[in-house]
Amino acid sequence: MDLKTKRTNSTDKDFIELVKELDAFLTIKNGESDAFFSQFNGLEQLECVIVIYSEEKPIGCGALKQYNEDTVEIKRMYVSREHQGKSLGIHILNALETWASELGNTRCILETGTMLPEAIRFYEKNNYQRIPNYDQYVGVAQSVCFEKLL
Repeated sequence: MDLKTKRTNSTDKDFIELVKELDAFLTIKNGESDAFFSQFNGLEQLECVIVIYSEEKPIGCGALKQYNEDTVEIKRMYVSREHQGKSLGIHILNALETWASELGNTRCILETGTMLPEAIRFYEKNNYQRIPNYDQYVGVAQSVCFEKLL
């Protein structure tokens, strides 16, 4: 598969369209918890966005949000349904980690949900370690938080 990777920001139309697909998927997965989780998934402050393309079609995305002076939060990771299972998430994650390092960060953190066991396995396979839930996720049983030192 011939992939093209683009660095952009959250105003990118292809990113916005992929995020709409992601949000529709998460609404189903999150069920009654969706309103809680969706409030933390705005697109503001996402100046570092990766969109990947196959044959000029946007098929996946991810973003970085600066968390503190040396840590970024991985946000909005998604691969379109028809392209899942092809290791494209690794491609996106590696691109985000590289960009985070270039910006002087030494750590990535992220939150995912217990209703997404495939996401949990994905991050564990990519050397992310579970950490105590941070910020708004403290005490939220459906949240699983991770970190990776770069």
